[in-house]
Amino acid sequence: MPAIEAKAGSVALVGAGPGDPELLTLKAVRVLQSADVVLFDALVSDGVLDLVRREARCLAVGKRGGRASCRQQDINDLMVKLARQGKRVVRLKAGDPTIFGRAGEEIAQLEAAGIPFEIVPGITAGLAAAAALGVSLTHRDRAHSVRFVTGHSKNGGLPDDLDWRGLADAETSLVFYMAGRTGPAAARRLIEEGLPGATPVVVMASVSRPDEERWAATLAALGAGQCPVCCDRPVLLCIGRAFAKAGVVVDGEALRMGTG
Repeated sequence: MPAIEAKAGSVALVGAGPGDPELLTLKAVRVLQSADVVLFDALVSDGVLDLVRREARCLAVGKRGGRASCRQQDINDLMVKLARQGKRVVRLKAGDPTIFGRAGEEIAQLEAAGIPFEIVPGITAGLAAAAALGVSLTHRDRAHSVRFVTGHSKNGGLPDDLDWRGLADAETSLVFYMAGRTGPAAARRLIEEGLPGATPVVVMASVSRPDEERWAATLAALGAGQCPVCCDRPVLLCIGRAFAKAGVVVDGEALRMGTG
């Protein structure tokens, strides 16, 4: 993608990270400081929005399951409209724009409309979770791969087309996104496909934010519905032997972990 001229209308798809504004990249801060309009997701934190140029317009275009939300096509159309007005538009997305952020549809529309754009990566929640827990997702003795998996389909349940047999790999670190309500079902499916019920699990809500919450247990405990973490916040399921260090299981009983 060629460099974007300052006077031309353009769009930047910017990763806001998991919530802690200190996890923003320097480039993300620079782009926010030069924006004319910022279209931000519901999960973008107030601390990140505080870094937007004071003169910029900030428009909430968030989508949340089961709540009044902006249609994706309306967001796409608005980006194009504003850019054609000569605005420097920032599409501010929680985490990284290219991971479960609908960026593919936005990129396709910008390309079709001939709008110059750039992508500014952000720290996705799965990486922030590993950092907060002090674990390596690819610990050489525990995991040979990492998989980021959606835990939420269009109808609100687990996706029907996930490769559960492939996911049930004892040497893979799994991170399910948007899985607050589907976690127990996901755990049961993995156990059915052969992943041991004793596999470590850490459920995390609001990663990197002041109200971050963690619950460490086993896959079997998650499948039995024992997790007390609130589902009304962004929730990650971290599953695999790489999370053994973070897990706290005493005599088979899951202990709730405090804020990190």
